[in-house]
Amino acid sequence: MTQRLEADRELSERLFAGLMDFSRDDPGVTRAPYGDGEQRAHDLMRNAGLALRLTPEIDAAGNMFLTMAGRDPSLPVWMVGSHVDTVPHGGNFDGAAGVIGGLAAVASLRRAGIVPRRSITVAVFRAEESTWFPASYIGSRAAFGLLPADVLDLPRSDSGQSLRHHMTQLGLRPDAVAAGAAHLSPARIHGFVELHIEQGPVLDTQAIPVGLVTGIAGSFRYRKAVCHGTYGHSGAVARPYRHDAVFAMADLITDLDALWAEIEAEGQRATITVGEFFTDPTMHAFAKVPGEVRFCLDVRSENVAILDRIETHLDRLVGAIEAKRGVHFRLGKRTGSTPAVMSRPLHDALAAHATRLGIAHQSLASGAGHDTAVFANQGVPSMMLFIRNQNGSHNPDEQMRMEDFHDAVTLLAHLLADDEA
Repeated sequence: MTQRLEADRELSERLFAGLMDFSRDDPGVTRAPYGDGEQRAHDLMRNAGLALRLTPEIDAAGNMFLTMAGRDPSLPVWMVGSHVDTVPHGGNFDGAAGVIGGLAAVASLRRAGIVPRRSITVAVFRAEESTWFPASYIGSRAAFGLLPADVLDLPRSDSGQSLRHHMTQLGLRPDAVAAGAAHLSPARIHGFVELHIEQGPVLDTQAIPVGLVTGIAGSFRYRKAVCHGTYGHSGAVARPYRHDAVFAMADLITDLDALWAEIEAEGQRATITVGEFFTDPTMHAFAKVPGEVRFCLDVRSENVAILDRIETHLDRLVGAIEAKRGVHFRLGKRTGSTPAVMSRPLHDALAAHATRLGIAHQSLASGAGHDTAVFANQGVPSMMLFIRNQNGSHNPDEQMRMEDFHDAVTLLAHLLADDEA
């Protein structure tokens, strides 16, 4: 294609501003899944889709699909999109950039008078942020009929009400979700592309606007783990007689950090995070040996063998610390996700468009999870485009330069327009 397609800047800027207007929750924004904020965001995207003459569909779980008919609607479709829920007091771009980017790409095709060979569907998924319900990829898994029925009984972190309850409140069909009703079929999807802000500093540090993702990390997680020791007087219990939960946790964290350094020295990638760590405020005191620590553990890598290695090490480490310190660990329920490899042909096609259009780009892996992983692990050729982001993600200071966003949307529009295969 010799014609350069430009992203619809007015549309994207208007939609980002609209999201900010109703979801501001200082500091930052909050759009809880299956709540008022997420629903209003879905309504905003639906109205934008209708204005672009897209046909809306909503599945049993409330995921929305906005379709531009191609010249041959019998062909498997291109699908683009993401989610619009946020973490509490998060930023306005995480997830939403993928949905708005899809709409802006379709708008650029409309403006250029291009009707692509394949239909294009912009997907707006529910409940991607597992901060609220302790499960990964709720909306996109439900769209494929893959969500385990027991996930519907999980409580939302703020309301304490179940996922089933929140779905019912919105007039959705949780019983159909529990029965495995599938709206999407891998055989009917030609490829899936998700735009997303980078959630780390690589692109900004390298002064590169767009990243081409090579793989998405999987994980294993313990969200409500406990180390039980024994309370005692800080001056009266000598070291040989102590069962100190904090010192035991210090051993755990120090050893896991050493393992992480070892893995990185081998040229492998992983992340190990203890995002919560606290003693019981009703029991702890200045002059007490701490008898309990509650914590969570989040381990990620795009390499299954590395995840297995860390988990095996963790199991041995817990036993060794229990014997050494006289404590007991209760890790609780394990959750996690499977790593995903991105499509090399889609990666190379986007790289070729970027080179031709003079858009600087770099290949990199994603340490965070995304709905794209569900598609890739269902056998759908899948790809992510990262957009340079100045202040990280999942925080109120999240940033994204609109010119970088429009570069990514321009690449997406060219990919969708040039498909003649």
